[in-house]
Amino acid sequence: MANPYSVLGVSKGASEKDIKSAFRKLAMKYHPDQNAGNKKAQAKFAEINQAYEILSDKEKRAQYDRGEIDDAGKPKFAGFGGGAGGGGNPFEGFGGGSFRSSDGGFGGAEDIFSEIFGSAFGGQAKSRQGGPFKSSQKNTPKLDVTIKTKVTLEDLMRGKAVVTLPNSKQISVSIPPEVDEKQTVRLKGQGKSQPGMNPGDALVSFVLMPDKRFQRTGTDLRADVPLPLETAVVGGKVTAETFEGKISLTIPAGTDSGKMFRIKGKGLPKKGGGHGDLLLTTSIQLPKGKLAELEKLFKNAPK
Repeated sequence: MANPYSVLGVSKGASEKDIKSAFRKLAMKYHPDQNAGNKKAQAKFAEINQAYEILSDKEKRAQYDRGEIDDAGKPKFAGFGGGAGGGGNPFEGFGGGSFRSSDGGFGGAEDIFSEIFGSAFGGQAKSRQGGPFKSSQKNTPKLDVTIKTKVTLEDLMRGKAVVTLPNSKQISVSIPPEVDEKQTVRLKGQGKSQPGMNPGDALVSFVLMPDKRFQRTGTDLRADVPLPLETAVVGGKVTAETFEGKISLTIPAGTDSGKMFRIKGKGLPKKGGGHGDLLLTTSIQLPKGKLAELEKLFKNAPK
């Protein structure tokens, strides 16, 4: 085992911050997940762990500086029970309490690995057999993010919505036809990220916003059409709105209020292709300024 200061590449007077920073860089470089099957990298990783165990603990660091413990953290006068050159699993004890700082303030190796590689190192770093670490890539679901995006009827008609990701980046996402608020669209690799791990996914659900002009019923849209009383009686044409603009609607004579007209293909996209319909319901409007005339007309009408 080499001098722990040399292993981490810091001077004897290095601050806690410098030691922690040096350990971070080396841990990233030599971590087993980054060097699968590389025995030299694993040995180096064990060495920097041991060095950090000593230098991150104020008491152990002071003992080392006074010459009371050796490069492996063992008392120099402990003759039995395994000395500085003891063997065993180089990763033994990692993820437990042996790497924590005695003063609680500096932060141990477990804490740093939790920061760097995620919560996989918060007590589950070792495999079930007690050997080398499991791949931290299996923890990528913890980097997934859930995003709720408001969408309008115009968005549903176009089949596109703008989604804001955790990094504030905005991207255009396709909206599945006939989507409901329970459905989720998975955007691979668009979630949170941490060094040494694959980025998580963004799980996008859509919140359907109400519209002032139209009501949604499946893929059909509904709207009311104001119908002048005169047109309702004698027939004629009225103007009605669709998403594609205004259309002229023919009204037969004697049309009642509440009469529904179906405009084919003017609704929302369907799963199998095509669009739903637009259902327009008439609502008779009395003429303004002519109520007295109407009242006189009805009173004088033969019964």
